[in-house]
Amino acid sequence: MIPFSPPRIDQKVIDEVSAALQSGWITTGPRTKLFEKRITEYCGCQTTVAVSSWTMGMQVFLHWWGIGPGDEVILPAYTYCASANVIVHSGATPVMVDIDEKDFNISLAAIEKAITPRTKAIIGVDLAGFPCDFDQINALVKRDDVRAHFQASSVQQEKLGRIVVIDDAAHSFGATLKGVHTGALCDITAFSFHAVKNLTTAEGGALCFHLPEQFNHEDIYREFCTLILHGQNKDALAKSQKGNWRYDVEEPGFKCNMTDLQAAIGLVELDRYQENLDRRKEIFTAYDHAFSQEKWALTPVYLTDTKVSSYHLYQLRIDGASEQQRDAIMQAIFDQDVSVNVHFLPLPTLTAYKKRGYNIADYPETWSKYHNEISLPVYYALTDEQVQTVVDAVKKAVGMVMSY
Repeated sequence: MIPFSPPRIDQKVIDEVSAALQSGWITTGPRTKLFEKRITEYCGCQTTVAVSSWTMGMQVFLHWWGIGPGDEVILPAYTYCASANVIVHSGATPVMVDIDEKDFNISLAAIEKAITPRTKAIIGVDLAGFPCDFDQINALVKRDDVRAHFQASSVQQEKLGRIVVIDDAAHSFGATLKGVHTGALCDITAFSFHAVKNLTTAEGGALCFHLPEQFNHEDIYREFCTLILHGQNKDALAKSQKGNWRYDVEEPGFKCNMTDLQAAIGLVELDRYQENLDRRKEIFTAYDHAFSQEKWALTPVYLTDTKVSSYHLYQLRIDGASEQQRDAIMQAIFDQDVSVNVHFLPLPTLTAYKKRGYNIADYPETWSKYHNEISLPVYYALTDEQVQTVVDAVKKAVGMVMSY
């Protein structure tokens, strides 16, 4: 069976994790701190805080930013549930908008229509690793007419003086827009390092801060290191110093710090990340070559004059297929021992959000892209022979189900 997205766990990773175990530091320690610095250097952002997951990192940020009941956060209807769940848990209202015709990312026109005086944040989701139009989103929130309607409700919001722009970059570590890496494309970026991501720490994530100059990023880093450790002002590394046992809890915080065991994996992954991206690009190119001549194949956009994807997901669409036919094609592919997936079930199709009043009929472009989408395997260890097996399985399955 060809798996969909296994992590790259080899002897280098095993050796580094073993070294972390033997070092005596298995919670947050020197490897985590180094990993944060390396991410900052790679992305070009101001500072980075490593966390236990994308979800908890974003939950802490929304809390810190003062987002709560009565506030609105704009996000695309086409994303994983975590993007909206954190908004619900903050007490704010997720304002879902449709995606653009040209790709799977949030529509700028839809964002502009959805902005109200209650809008506190916009979350763009780099679906499949392809960056959103953050240059245009940044310009939108800085427009005088948009800023004039903004109503701050916290110290941070007052200091920024406009809607904060967030990059849900769970898929897009290493992607670029106009030569700038994700992590430095807008105010805040949240990465996921889950097991299926290009760069993994088993579980884990990171918040990258790239706020304007009126914000002190050293202070932000210290504050977040406290917030993610129950509000305690000293972590285990600091308390290990002689006589430095006494601590304080400055605010009721959260518990979502990254461990050195996780960071050990991440440091290895980061060292060889370019070869990972290079191999993923080769696989994307091979899929494009195989499917570009098929009249039923709608291949994804992942490279333009200004954008370079992280090549996380190859989202093939089957032209003319219904949702039921797409599902039948997937089953026929599975029957050939090839794993495929769908990214994602749109938020308005999920029970949790249907019962909150969201309706997929209000997001026609989201539905158009979702109902015939199939994500194909892409990972470093996928061989050329296996790529060809995937291609053959997809073509055979489409031929079995569809008639053109």
